[in-house]
Amino acid sequence: MRIGDLMEESGVRFGTSGARGLVSQMTDRVCYAYTQGFLEYAAASGGIQRGGAVALAGDYRPSTARILAACAQAIADLGYQLRYLGRIPTPALAYFGIQEGIPSLMVTGSHIPDDRNGIKFNLPWGEILKSDETGIRQRRVRLPAGSFGEDGSFLTPPPLPEIEPAGLASYVARYRDFFPADGLQGLRIGLYEHSSVAREAFFQVLSALGAEVEQLGFSETFVPVDTEAIRQEDIYLAQEWARQGNFDALVSADGDGDRPLIADEQGHWLRGDIAGILCARQLGAQGVAAPISCNTALEKTGWFPQILRTRIGSPYVIEGMNSLCRQGIAPVVGYEANGGFLTATEIQREGRRLPPLPTRDAVLVAVTLLQAIREQDRPLSALVSDLPKRFTASDRIQNFPTELSRERLSVLNSGDLEKDRAAAEALFGDLFGPLEGMDHTDGVRLYFTSGEIVHLRPSGNAPELRAYTEADTQERAWEMNRRCLEKLSAWRT
Repeated sequence: MRIGDLMEESGVRFGTSGARGLVSQMTDRVCYAYTQGFLEYAAASGGIQRGGAVALAGDYRPSTARILAACAQAIADLGYQLRYLGRIPTPALAYFGIQEGIPSLMVTGSHIPDDRNGIKFNLPWGEILKSDETGIRQRRVRLPAGSFGEDGSFLTPPPLPEIEPAGLASYVARYRDFFPADGLQGLRIGLYEHSSVAREAFFQVLSALGAEVEQLGFSETFVPVDTEAIRQEDIYLAQEWARQGNFDALVSADGDGDRPLIADEQGHWLRGDIAGILCARQLGAQGVAAPISCNTALEKTGWFPQILRTRIGSPYVIEGMNSLCRQGIAPVVGYEANGGFLTATEIQREGRRLPPLPTRDAVLVAVTLLQAIREQDRPLSALVSDLPKRFTASDRIQNFPTELSRERLSVLNSGDLEKDRAAAEALFGDLFGPLEGMDHTDGVRLYFTSGEIVHLRPSGNAPELRAYTEADTQERAWEMNRRCLEKLSAWRT
């Protein structure tokens, strides 16, 4: 069967990053087929050598072990050599694959609830792009007869092999070798572990660099930490930990460790695009690629000679970074509103080098900001206060089908600009005033004459309608977001 047909049949499709679907849809048969389709595409396009090694890892959600086994079986059946790295962060897996020159697959649903899961695919030089997704859709696969039951499960579930520790070790070494050995000496850090697969990597890196680390909030059950829509309980936890623990900062990540969550000494979580600006400056970036939804403080700082705005999603940020690299700019980095940070070029400092990692990463952001605290001898809140006073907020309406989101947003993206402007002012004019301009790079972004911004788009990973707002105060940004979602909630009925 063709992978594109399997997508329609199963409901498991490519999202913002990788294939995603309900756990009930991601049967052994579907995951086996996706793995085979990826490897067949990679081999046919010259991306890998048939019969070579393939790395595999996953996160801590309950369905991951079963899906890992299905992927492992497909890898073996095609004659490839499996290198199973266990439960490690997505960027750790990607980095290992790049260093070894082999493809890799990560079983993860990232930050979304555990009734869903997914598979992220990496070629030997980094994660697949949208053009690769098109190629995978066209691949035809042949499933082994008699292996699956009517429900798509293996009749005889395959076992997982022994874990190879090299994946986590090489990832930890990336930071230990680049940052000074005592670079975090004297800092007291709270590590919010929850169910993130990055918790062990965080502990090893921070400890190796001299920080005093207190482990907090460990969870055996999966916690869907979304760095763009932080849960109220996580806001409360951070403030309580800061009040009781005398920490210089709190650090964490989402489920698969590619989106950072960092709080200052007062327990206030930083927005991902604010952390991205500070990280890019500390690393000396000359070129920055960031999605259109990220805080416009990026341009207002004047810190970066070249800035390129992209569609939302790491494949688009990577394409943007590649475009900057072709102009001869270096170092080049990228980041997303969720905080995930990417590097397209090598970064050098005092004889040490940080190899590029063109996929979202959480650990780099945390360590870089902690190093800035230590070097400048200033609290994290003070570093944030250096930025232009622009503030963003983001939230989403859950259980809002993607097709319905697109249908509703089409009234603001008809192709007739005057008609679109009139529809936007009719919808939001009473809330935010006259409209100055619109941008349809990804979803609908509205610029008001007040300088305030509203950005609406369907999530690429879950049935959610997301709203991003930007204003001159944090309180106003959240108020705009709340009022925006209240109005949009009527679209669901």
